[in-house]
Amino acid sequence: MVVGQSGLGKSTLVNTLFKSQVSRRSTGWSRDEKIPKTVEIKSVSHVIEEGGVKMKLTVIDTPGFGDQINNENCWEPISKYINEQYEKFLKEEVNIARKKRIPDTRVHCCLYFISPTGHTLRQLDTEFMKHLSRVVNIIPIIAKSDTLTLDEKTEFKQRVRKELEACGIECYPQKEFDEDMEDKSDNDKIREAMPFAVVGSDKEYQANGKRILGRKTAWGVVEVENPNHCEFSLLRDFMIRSHLQDLKEVTHNIHYETYRAKRLNDNGGLHPISSGQDTQESNLTFCMDTPCLCE
Repeated sequence: MVVGQSGLGKSTLVNTLFKSQVSRRSTGWSRDEKIPKTVEIKSVSHVIEEGGVKMKLTVIDTPGFGDQINNENCWEPISKYINEQYEKFLKEEVNIARKKRIPDTRVHCCLYFISPTGHTLRQLDTEFMKHLSRVVNIIPIIAKSDTLTLDEKTEFKQRVRKELEACGIECYPQKEFDEDMEDKSDNDKIREAMPFAVVGSDKEYQANGKRILGRKTAWGVVEVENPNHCEFSLLRDFMIRSHLQDLKEVTHNIHYETYRAKRLNDNGGLHPISSGQDTQESNLTFCMDTPCLCE
């Protein structure tokens, strides 16, 4: 899931991340047309291939927030959507004749887009992340980081990390889930790199005799996949290669189990649902058939 205020390039980065027009697949927009503004929570399924292995992936795009005069509780629609996916999974789990493989529509990862102000996080950002980090794995990223100088970028990243720690916001990978010293060492490197300073673009340019994804400026081309220009490739490898399975496990063992325990405790347990009975999913019509981020 991608979350952040309007105009930070959420849909563009999604297309960049998976080298395909993922965000436009359901709208029929071509590569050369402007990406339409996201006005509702929508999910788009896509099959990506890594090292010969195909993986079904769903990206959930969300409307930008923070444009209104009153932004109180603007995180609630996002939080509600995430919890609805847990509820859907839970109801499948308590069925008497449940499926051998329950369709997993849970959100395993949330990319939170931070505006490249170079100053501090907005109060709205800290409140938003504080609420979402309780129900989903949060990965903060600095959007459009090519607007910052190298020194500004370094200082801003340090400032954001300190603010997140001061506010008690735990981003993925969480320290308490490090399994051993090797795991801790690897995750410490990731935590020190956060928030990832990224640049998104789905336009190709010619550079050094090859076609590259980038943003063209008066001074040259900002290469999206060049680690000397931004941390996009680090983010992609982190999400899709090194920590993909762990994202799913933390979602199931921590976030989902927390929701499940609270739900069963509040209602005195859910009664098993037989296959012939009404599954009572009328309250879930908003999120039917929306596969999870990484399935």
